[in-house]
Amino acid sequence: MDLESRPAQAIEGIAYFTVSELLQNVSKHARATRASVDVWRAEDRLMLQVTDDGRGGAGVAGGSGLAGLTERLDAVDGILVVDSPAGGPTTVTAELPWRG
Repeated sequence: MDLESRPAQAIEGIAYFTVSELLQNVSKHARATRASVDVWRAEDRLMLQVTDDGRGGAGVAGGSGLAGLTERLDAVDGILVVDSPAGGPTTVTAELPWRG
């Protein structure tokens, strides 16, 4: 994690929830042996990235947990990007407003 200060409490809570949900998805679905979490600030955005070495194939199609997470982030001007080719690896990047 590379942060000199903390974002607004509400954004920090959303970030925590996002990472928790993404790690739970890795545990339940990815068949991964390894996962990593990176957190950093890029100008006025809080960046979160969860990567795993699992089987891939994750997506934000309707009804998935990632679709719900995308909606939650969108509500606060956030973005969720999923890169998960079949066979893996999977990288999910979330971008939130800093609002510090």
